[in-house]
Amino acid sequence: MNDMHGKAILGSVIHAPTRDHVEFLEKALLLIDKGGKVIDLIKQGSTYYNEQVAKFKKLNSLIVIPNSQYVIPGFVDLHIHAPQWPQLGKALDVPLEVWLQKYTFPLEAKYEDTDFAMMVYSDLVASLLKTGTTTAVYYGTIHQKANQILTDVCLKLGQRAIVGKVVMDNPEQCPTYYRDLSTQNAIDGTAEFINYVKTNTNNIDGRVQVAVTPRFIPSCTDEALYSLGTLASQNSTYIQTHCSESDWEHNYVIDRCGKSDTEALLNYGLLNRSTILAHANFISENDMDVIKEHGAGIAHCPLSNFFFSDAVFPLRRALEKGLRIGLGTDISGGPSSSILDATRNAIIAARALENGVNSNIERSDRGVSDSRVNFSDAFYLATKGGADVLNIPTGSFERGNFFDALLIDTEIETAPISLNNDSDQDIVQKLIMLATRANIVRTWVSGSTV
Repeated sequence: MNDMHGKAILGSVIHAPTRDHVEFLEKALLLIDKGGKVIDLIKQGSTYYNEQVAKFKKLNSLIVIPNSQYVIPGFVDLHIHAPQWPQLGKALDVPLEVWLQKYTFPLEAKYEDTDFAMMVYSDLVASLLKTGTTTAVYYGTIHQKANQILTDVCLKLGQRAIVGKVVMDNPEQCPTYYRDLSTQNAIDGTAEFINYVKTNTNNIDGRVQVAVTPRFIPSCTDEALYSLGTLASQNSTYIQTHCSESDWEHNYVIDRCGKSDTEALLNYGLLNRSTILAHANFISENDMDVIKEHGAGIAHCPLSNFFFSDAVFPLRRALEKGLRIGLGTDISGGPSSSILDATRNAIIAARALENGVNSNIERSDRGVSDSRVNFSDAFYLATKGGADVLNIPTGSFERGNFFDALLIDTEIETAPISLNNDSDQDIVQKLIMLATRANIVRTWVSGSTV
C-alpha cells in the first residue's frame, strides 16, 4: 500500500463509476493523498481495511462520518452564464431572442464596472460551492477585467472551473452597447485571456482552465468563428458555445450557413473532443453521429429548455448512441442554480418526452416511446458524466481521481430526509430527489474543504 496518504474518510460512500449503476458502499474507507486525489476506495471486510483504519486513527487523520451522512461526488455544471447571476429567478417571460435583447445584454454590459463584477462573482462562486458545484463551466462577458476577476475568485475560493471570454462581434445581432469593438479585438482579447489564465501564478495546479467562447453562431461573424477555431487548436483550450437551443437560433443558422449548428461548428473548426455544446435540443440523427465522431460533449440543461426551447432534448436517444453528456443549470435561463434540481428535471423532462403533455391527443400517440431515464442515469450525468465531457479525472471515487466531494446530512433540522428501512438504492433515490442546499454540510475540492 502507498504511504503517501493525506487522510482517510470512513462512512457511507455513493458514486456512479458507470452510467448504469450507482454504487453504495456502507462503512467504506476512502484514502486520499496529500495532493487531493483518491488513492483507494476500500470496502468493509476487504484486505487492508482494518489495518488502514487503525493506521489513520493513529495518525489522527481519520474522518468518521455519522450514519446519517453520505459522501457523494461533487457536481459538475457544464453551462453557467456567470454575469447572469443577479437575474436568476426572473425575466423568464419572453422568447430567447427577446430575453437576450431586453434583459440579458443590458445586464451583461454592466460588467465593465469591475467593482460590480467583483461583488457578483464573489457571491456566485461562494453560493455554487455551497450548492455542491465543485466544477463549473462559465461564460463570462466581453470584458477582459471582469473575466480576470471571475478567474481570480474561482482560484481564491477553490472551485474547479473553466472560464471563457464571450465573443460577440456581429453587428447585425449584437447591440452597439454590448459587443466587441471589432473582430480582431475579439480574437486578441481571447488570446490575452488565455495567456492570463495559463500564466496566473495562483493557478499552479491548473484549477482554472480556459474555453474559447463564441456565444453562438448568431452573435459572431464567420471570420471570428474561423479564427476562434484556430486559436483553440493552437492553445489546446476548451471550446464552448450554444448549439440548436431554440427554434429561432436553430433556424437562423440554417438560413445563414445552409446547414445545422453542428455541421457549421465542424466547418468552423469548433467541434472536437474539447467542445461543450449547450442545449442541442434540435439536433438530428446525423448531428448526433457527427458529435459522437468528433468526441464533443453536450451540456443538457433541462430546466432552462422548458423556458426557452419549447422542446425536450432527446436525452435517452443521445445516451444510447454513446454521446458524452453532462448537466447544466444555464444560470439564468432556468430559475435554479442547483445541479440537484437539474438532475431531477432531467428525469422529469425525459418522462414528459416519453408520455407527452397534450391531453387532446390519444395516450398511445402523445409522446415519444422509450425516452425516459432513471435516477442512476441522472446521478451519473450530474457527476461522472459531466467530468467525462471535460475529460477531467473527477466525478467518481475511482483511483487517481480528484477527491471533489460533498457531505450530505439527512438529519438537518430544517431539511430532514426520512430514511426508514430503505434499501441502498432507495436511499440513493431519496437523496437525489429530496436533498437541498441545506443538506450539503461540507464541500471538498481536491481533498480540501472549500
